[in-house]
Amino acid sequence: MNNKLILSPLPHTWIFDVDGTICVHNGYKNGKDVLLKGVQELFNQIPPEDMIILLTSRKEEERERLDSFMKENNLRYDKVIFDAPMGERILVNDNKPSGLKMSYAIKKERDCPLDIPFEIDENL
Repeated sequence: MNNKLILSPLPHTWIFDVDGTICVHNGYKNGKDVLLKGVQELFNQIPPEDMIILLTSRKEEERERLDSFMKENNLRYDKVIFDAPMGERILVNDNKPSGLKMSYAIKKERDCPLDIPFEIDENL
């Protein structure tokens, strides 16, 4: 991604798919998850007051393995939603009356590095 997101100083909610976005797609099925390039750097930039939600089609039985992987890589998160359908994910949100854009959808290529440049604009 080459467009920088300009975000308000309000706390944010980040929603990440797991396979193909944070780690190599279906790596866990082949024995071990592998962290994708750029993930650690991005997670380190996310402000601590922001919420991070993981979304995955993995079964609930994979919770312990995913939790361990995230801890081993020092990746913080607040919630995980397991058993998500494999089809499209649709984000619907309203904008603030002030004009502040309240949602973004970012598509990335599977298993490619995760690069989402952003900055906080204190004037928003």
